[in-house]
Amino acid sequence: MDKKTSAILSYALGWLTGIIFLFVGKNDPDVKFHASQSIVFFGAVSVVNIVLSIVGSLLGVLGIIFSLAGLAVAVFAVVVWLMAMIQTNNTGGVRAELPIVGKFTARYADQLANAIK
Repeated sequence: MDKKTSAILSYALGWLTGIIFLFVGKNDPDVKFHASQSIVFFGAVSVVNIVLSIVGSLLGVLGIIFSLAGLAVAVFAVVVWLMAMIQTNNTGGVRAELPIVGKFTARYADQLANAIK
């Protein structure tokens, strides 16, 4: 599989395909970067949604606020997911940070990518 396709597919199912392509793309640092970035971002989104869901279920009527926050996080994640796949397609799979979250995840993504040899 070529770099561009592998990099795009590393975002396809969020952190799940990120994990898969972290190992499949082990010979290409750009694919490992995209896979790591997918794991870090979408893993964090999953954790936030789980926490919001648990806290919301414990608060009864006030849980509606947490449900709306979870919905907002999900919409944000879909927008970032689309942007990531489009940006990766436009750059040909070359390393490109995600907007907004790229600055925060880049150093962790590099560490995670470098941990897999």
